Amino acid sequence: MASSYSTDLKLELMVTGEKAGLWGDITNTNLVILSQSIAGYATLSIAGGAGNTDLTFTNGATSNGKNAVLELTGTITGNRTVTITSASGVTNKTYIVRNNTTGAFTVTVLVEGQTGVTFSATDKGTKILYLDGTDVVDSNVGKLSNDASPQLSAVLDTNGNDIVIDDAGAIEDDANNPYIRFQKTASAVNFLDVTNQATGSAPEVAAVGTDTNIDFNLTPKGIGRVTLNGQGKIQSVAEKVTTEATAATGTVNYDVLTQAVWNFTTNASANWTLNIRGNGSNSLNSIMDTGESITIAHIVKQGGTAYYNSAVQVDGGSVTPEWQGGSAPTAGNASSLDVYSYTVIKTGDATFTVLASQTQFA
Repeated sequence: MASSYSTDLKLELMVTGEKAGLWGDITNTNLVILSQSIAGYATLSIAGGAGNTDLTFTNGATSNGKNAVLELTGTITGNRTVTITSASGVTNKTYIVRNNTTGAFTVTVLVEGQTGVTFSATDKGTKILYLDGTDVVDSNVGKLSNDASPQLSAVLDTNGNDIVIDDAGAIEDDANNPYIRFQKTASAVNFLDVTNQATGSAPEVAAVGTDTNIDFNLTPKGIGRVTLNGQGKIQSVAEKVTTEATAATGTVNYDVLTQAVWNFTTNASANWTLNIRGNGSNSLNSIMDTGESITIAHIVKQGGTAYYNSAVQVDGGSVTPEWQGGSAPTAGNASSLDVYSYTVIKTGDATFTVLASQTQFA
């Protein structure tokens, strides 16, 4: 009975009474093949355009398909495949495969006629693959996605590589509450960059891309809050001004979530009540904490007959302001711009102190 060959490494399997005097040499060759399968490393150039390279499995001899580690090299100008042919008869084998090719094309390792495992056009990494009797399968060893609760036992060093977080992904605490959430937009060229500076200089946070603004849309308060601990420094702040062709009359609602300065460009037509609130859906009380204040300005155009702010409300409830100079205005200033400034201090739940002033500009 003639020798046969294994379906994994093509080792020569001799039968009793066969190949007298050759067992030693054949056994030594089998051991070399076993060594190749355990520790063997080989580079395999797959350079060229779209096409295929077969792995070789020679019966009873070393060959590239029997190595433990395969490094795929060469410049590829089209999608490439590396194939374990049906003729090889190999059905079981484990590989460590590194895609070290040059060129933005895919590389697929497969059993002839099957789909196999594909390295993407940008994946120049390493995969642990195995034959399951039908096709080449990715073991996914080392992928965090296959660990339901991955844990680090030391500092995570990305070795110069990025950590990619999918659209709307987050860094969360143990209770799955997001600490930091990342939301990708259609304008993918814009992103936030945090740069460490030399000793003695503070880190720099900057917008990178075609839009150099950084917008802080902070919730749930509805009013943006950036807390500067200790002695904060702001070089300049631009406040939102809303200009409307509106005449002051009746009760006008000042929405502090909309602007810091409200500019009326039509002559006032009667004395008016100013109601200060968050907006049509949020009370001022709900967006402020006790011990906080806001300052707003209301610019009112006056004609030949002048009018004035005769009453002030917060969230629809009357308040009596403390007026600069000690008394409330009793008239406006004809043919001028009257600017009213209000500093609202929340001293308790739905309790406010309002400091007010009227200034003529002409």
